[in-house]
Amino acid sequence: MDVILKQDVDKLGQENELVKVRPGYARNFLLPRGLAVVVTEGSRKQLAEREKQAGRREEQLLKQLSSVQDKLKNTTLRIGAKSGTSGKIFGSVTTHMISDAIKKQLNIVIDRKKVTLPEDVSNLGTYTAHINLHKDVAVDVAFEVVSE
Repeated sequence: MDVILKQDVDKLGQENELVKVRPGYARNFLLPRGLAVVVTEGSRKQLAEREKQAGRREEQLLKQLSSVQDKLKNTTLRIGAKSGTSGKIFGSVTTHMISDAIKKQLNIVIDRKKVTLPEDVSNLGTYTAHINLHKDVAVDVAFEVVSE
């Protein structure tokens, strides 16, 4: 039996995907829980329209993200940290601190989980962080750790 998934189902497929399942699985699990609909001519047309709209939304999102990517690429963030006389900071710079610095300095909200640090930042100096804005859009951001 062919069904169109309304939402992601583990080990079966993603939302708006056409999958073939056994009739009992569809009748007893997927359909009563509202996870899928039976494939008909009308549901195929709805699926095509949803995919077209999703493509347009994705295109607009990528345009917005490219402007954010340009802003991040062309700036150097300044992160203040308490440090000793040798230039070693107390603690280390975290992804949360970088996310906050972007929010304060550029008014762009970025989830800290999308920021990765290639190395442990525990000294004053200039470093680079990698930010995954989208599956297709990533940017490296320079930041400088300065003494407060």
